Amino acid sequence: MKKVYLALLFTFFLLFTASAQQKQTFAIKDGNFLLDGKPFQIHSGEMHYSRIPQPYWRHRLQMMKAMGLNAVATYVFWNYHEVSPGVWDFKTGNKNLAEYIKIAQEEGLFVILRPGPYVCAEWEFGGYPWFLQNVPNMVIRGNNAAYLAATKAYFSELYNQVKDLQITKGGPIIMVQGENEFGSYVAQRKDIALADHKKYSAAVFQQLKDIGFEVPFFTSDGSWLFEGGALPGALPTANGESDIKKLKEVVNKFNNGEGPYMVAEFYPGWLDHWAEPFPTQTPEETVRQTQKYLDNQVSFNYYMVHGGTNFGFTSGANYDKEHDIQPDMTSYDYDAPISEAGWATPKYNALREILKTDKTPNVPARTPVITIPNITLTTAVDLADLKSKITPVIEDNPLTFEQLNQGDGYVWYSKKFTQPISGKLELKGLRDYAIVYVNGKKVAELNRYYKKYDCEIEVPFNATLDIVVENMGRINYGSQINDNNKGIVSPVIINGETITGDWKMYQLPMAVAPDLMSYKNTAKPNRPTLYQGSFNLTKTGDTFLDMRDWGKGIVFINGINIGRYWSVGPQQTLYLPGCWLKKGKNTIVIFEQKNETIQKVIKTILTPILEDLKPEKGQ
Repeated sequence: MKKVYLALLFTFFLLFTASAQQKQTFAIKDGNFLLDGKPFQIHSGEMHYSRIPQPYWRHRLQMMKAMGLNAVATYVFWNYHEVSPGVWDFKTGNKNLAEYIKIAQEEGLFVILRPGPYVCAEWEFGGYPWFLQNVPNMVIRGNNAAYLAATKAYFSELYNQVKDLQITKGGPIIMVQGENEFGSYVAQRKDIALADHKKYSAAVFQQLKDIGFEVPFFTSDGSWLFEGGALPGALPTANGESDIKKLKEVVNKFNNGEGPYMVAEFYPGWLDHWAEPFPTQTPEETVRQTQKYLDNQVSFNYYMVHGGTNFGFTSGANYDKEHDIQPDMTSYDYDAPISEAGWATPKYNALREILKTDKTPNVPARTPVITIPNITLTTAVDLADLKSKITPVIEDNPLTFEQLNQGDGYVWYSKKFTQPISGKLELKGLRDYAIVYVNGKKVAELNRYYKKYDCEIEVPFNATLDIVVENMGRINYGSQINDNNKGIVSPVIINGETITGDWKMYQLPMAVAPDLMSYKNTAKPNRPTLYQGSFNLTKTGDTFLDMRDWGKGIVFINGINIGRYWSVGPQQTLYLPGCWLKKGKNTIVIFEQKNETIQKVIKTILTPILEDLKPEKGQ
């Protein structure tokens, strides 16, 4: 009995000691970040849980730790968790935010939480749920009751997931961001008074405080945008600021004349759009700037240290006057130190050399990479066959995705003509990409990126006009964020005449992989087509689907949408994580929108192709 008592006492002592060792404090005081009362320099990297398969979270966090970092920053994506109005998911697969934070702590990393509600991040709608646009009187990112009620509900759900993971409760969360890059929005929306902007940002910030967050807060803006973005009670940090003197001057101006000083977004690479060159930055440039921060006691967060992938329909789009929309690629590689597939790059190795200490762990091994023998596609089905089993919505005028209560994917608009008509077809409100057919024959491709909104058309007697429209991602940055409906959002005009009456709309959200088992092979060139095949594996590993022979579409592997492809590049491969493959039988489904030739196989390769730009013909 005495031995049992002593064993229990010893166990209690170990648990008490471990608890005491884990309990830490973090504060912003006297111009410093203070960890357990001592000055602390944050060496952080941005990495988003939603862009990495859950089974790979630990490996990627270990990669960060081995690079010499002490913290990970992540946005929280509101629309990733509120899957439909009032329905929340913080537990399934990649959505398990709390688990991600716990793994970070287990790997010795602090966590910087960036909850938005707006996140930008080249993410669909900047993180907002698409259905907010259907709420009466809702003004996104504005000081109005409907919007603030929605943000409060979101913050409350989020807080319930992470409240016990703050450093004050023994967790790894050391800071929380108030709003995000709001100074940029203020500069873009000069039609709104600064005082009204400030009322909004103050209200959202107050919500974060009221629900219970008790760790220090910060804001994140370009150094010239603090006037619009800084918040009283939050440390201002400067995105992308390389000039140490300027950084300190602007922080001092908005933070009572003192630091600490931090660049919350230090860019070692840059974001990527379809149909545009892949931007890169040399390791030497990134190392040189990092050393400046180290030498001047400036904390920093690499955005991104590891970008990952915009799986499914999660990629957003930028807006500019030249293109109207700049859709973001599936790959979010970002030319980051850790590649899309989790590999150490030359940039990673160079940064590790100046960041590591004698306690920095070794770099973990790569996930195995495999090639798969050519996958035979045994089924090829015209999309019209699936459409024929869908009950259409019929209205006098085309409806938007939002009016159809659909967020992502495609809508097939169809109109039967009893009289012939010819002339210019105008779709000024196309959002975002369409292929036009008359009596089943392809007539034109219309494309918001290239500002191609019209074409010549001839519709004979008793003919059908079909317009298959794709949502390529809602705008995530800029003043156009409040103009984010998808589909056909304006009248359809032919030869100056508005076409009304009995428009049929077939919804194709592609939320799950279509089951083609009961369909016959009906595919024809220049018709939207669904392909299906299967392949067997004796071992699994990461690989890259080679999409160079394909046009435009999406790919499902074992029911998982791994993202969009588009022949314009510069991305010509799709990253296929090995953790989503299995020994034995695997299935692949491809929706090919253009289908210029009938495809028989799909290939894989060992390395990604992210810099092969091939503009559309005629553009």
